[in-house]
Amino acid sequence: MEFKVIELEREPVEFDLELKPGGVDLGGEAQQVGPLGAKGRAEVIHEHRGPKDIVADIRLKGSFQGKFEVPCARCVEPVEIPLAADFDLIFRPLGVDGGTSERSISAPETEIGYYQEDSLLLEDVLREQVLLSLPVRTLCKEDCKGICPRCGANRNNQPCTCDEGPSDPRWEALGGLRSRIKP
Repeated sequence: MEFKVIELEREPVEFDLELKPGGVDLGGEAQQVGPLGAKGRAEVIHEHRGPKDIVADIRLKGSFQGKFEVPCARCVEPVEIPLAADFDLIFRPLGVDGGTSERSISAPETEIGYYQEDSLLLEDVLREQVLLSLPVRTLCKEDCKGICPRCGANRNNQPCTCDEGPSDPRWEALGGLRSRIKP
């Protein structure tokens, strides 16, 4: 769904839609496995910077919910994660804040995004919001054993018969360090 500034100038746009799995490309970070519901409102907010300098910002306020899969941090098996979040975002035309002089910005200004060519795609906003909502590290279960670094077998499904093997000689200098540290 595309929000065009010229259309939002006439009236705000309410949206309530459901994107099919794969409707938003999340790259290799995650995969959408269920419908992604999004609802909210898009409107133009005029920022007056001077008598004839008016910037048309797009405010997007809404929420999303859906199911996603991310790889387990230890065994890389898919883990399903339900996500739901609200957002209230401001987007400014690309390049409007550019200038030759440096200036400090306030904390709220760090939360501003930018749009190009007088329009904003909802799918791009949803992609960003989903990726920001994903946990940093996901495990399939608390006691996940991971994969064997030698043979690549998933240790949760089968015991690994690989030898521990010799340790990396670069770590030998640190070998006795633990016994020398006083508790």
